[in-house]
Amino acid sequence: MEQPLYKTIFLALEKAIHDGTLPVDSQVPTEKELSQQYNVSRITSKRALTELEQLGLIYRVRGKGSFVKAPKKGVPSRSLSTHKRILFLLPYLSDLSVGDFTQGLNPIMQEHQFEVMMTTLDFLETKTANDLMQEFDGLIYYAFETDQHLDLLFELSLKDFPVLMLDKKIYELPFPTVLSDNFQGGSLATNQLIEQGHKKIAYLFGDLFHPQSVRQRYLGYLEALNKAELSFHTALNDPMATTNELANYIHTHNVTAFVCENDLVAIQAMTTLKQLGYTIPNDFSVIGFDDIQAAALVDPPLTTIAQDFLQLGELAGKAMIQWLQTKEKPADIKHPVTLIQRLSTKEYTHGHSTN
Repeated sequence: MEQPLYKTIFLALEKAIHDGTLPVDSQVPTEKELSQQYNVSRITSKRALTELEQLGLIYRVRGKGSFVKAPKKGVPSRSLSTHKRILFLLPYLSDLSVGDFTQGLNPIMQEHQFEVMMTTLDFLETKTANDLMQEFDGLIYYAFETDQHLDLLFELSLKDFPVLMLDKKIYELPFPTVLSDNFQGGSLATNQLIEQGHKKIAYLFGDLFHPQSVRQRYLGYLEALNKAELSFHTALNDPMATTNELANYIHTHNVTAFVCENDLVAIQAMTTLKQLGYTIPNDFSVIGFDDIQAAALVDPPLTTIAQDFLQLGELAGKAMIQWLQTKEKPADIKHPVTLIQRLSTKEYTHGHSTN
């Protein structure tokens, strides 16, 4: 199996330092020289040098470069294979609908001198359980679909390898999970609209595939309606289909407000409603979920339910460190969400018309 390019450079330099080819206080090739020699990016060569520095094999002099450090007496040199590393897997590295957990996770990991390797779920396609256990101390896994990589994850559970789930609980596997309280979020959004006088509130799904988090939001919506003794509830599975479908749906059900699966669905719904000649929030109130960056920038700015991704990342990092230090598996963590009030919702007035 091919090793990462930075590791190739690291191991070559590490060998040269240990066998004396690069003696103490001699200058190590620069990032630029290494990138030319190995035909890699400067980022890759910099990572190799950073690894060497973190392991105490080289030191840097500002403006001059990197030099071989004298080994401390009685301290065995530590190879890359023993370096503390956590694998963090996401469905896509630049997905708008997946929040930024790294702001909370990375400082915790750095504080405990763990390196975080962040990549996509595809990374697992070529890996065995033993590969992962040799390369990493633990895995933080954003569960995009709950049946992906079940065989590999199950094998890791049998070997007691620390795996922490983000966003969704996989009930077939014994792994602890850090996630937002999606049920509370669906309830919060719906209660906001109920308090503003809406009685015909629809739930908009993004597509036919309803992940666990979305089902929880929908159940929160149903509970809020039930508690308010509003018998009406309805859901539309594909707001992205056609403007005619949404128009027919509105006329059939006389809805005045929408709770949406997420912000992308809410923004698409607002666009479609505008194409039908309606204005938001005068004709319809719309609430999203996730508070992605675009939510504050659309017209009108979107009222939404925010997940605290920074806090979720921090909680995941602390739980993983605690697990590795104590060897005791942490409990599931469910973190509250918050309502962000913007301009896509307003008090319902009976002069509202959907004709």
